[in-house]
Amino acid sequence: MAEHRPCTARNETPLQRADRNFVELLQELRVTQTGVQILFAFLLSLAFTSRFEDLDTVQRVTYVITLLLAVLAAALFTAPAALHRSLFQQGAKPRIVQVSSRLATTGLGVLVFAFSGSVLLVVDVTTGRAGGIAAGAATFLVCVGLWGLLPRLVRRAGLRAEADGTGETAEEESDQDEVRIPAPLRHTVGQPSGLRGAANREASARHR
Repeated sequence: MAEHRPCTARNETPLQRADRNFVELLQELRVTQTGVQILFAFLLSLAFTSRFEDLDTVQRVTYVITLLLAVLAAALFTAPAALHRSLFQQGAKPRIVQVSSRLATTGLGVLVFAFSGSVLLVVDVTTGRAGGIAAGAATFLVCVGLWGLLPRLVRRAGLRAEADGTGETAEEESDQDEVRIPAPLRHTVGQPSGLRGAANREASARHR
């Protein structure tokens, strides 16, 4: 019975929360899978171009590693769907959400290296080794900053704002508690209006 009781600010049960989280996760994976598919298709077609024969050993190694990283990222991003299908209707939705979230996070980490490797390879072929390394490093830093550092900064700012808001709320509550109420009527605060009227008449009779 405890699993069906509301447990969040959205008034959701644990199962409802797991369903919503899994739907949101699938929406995120659709965005990332598009980038992986484009990158994977580009890398596959690159091996069949005429200029591929002109690549040196370093460029070929970079190509192979980047291709394998793209395959690994695609596998990680599609694993939640396979996991859900394998455990469908077995009461494992919260666990599926936890594992799928870790798979997606790992996939993003792998995708950072795949993006960086692909940029390194293309710029290396077109401009030179130094330009390729610089472009690959810049791509890596941008991805790490946007995907790793930015969420932490936003979370820290949210926690700070929440803490400040809680302090203001506490001050407002304390100010409300300090509202001057006659002593005989303090025990009537928060009671229905009918009871308040009766208490007021009783207090007036006492004063008389």
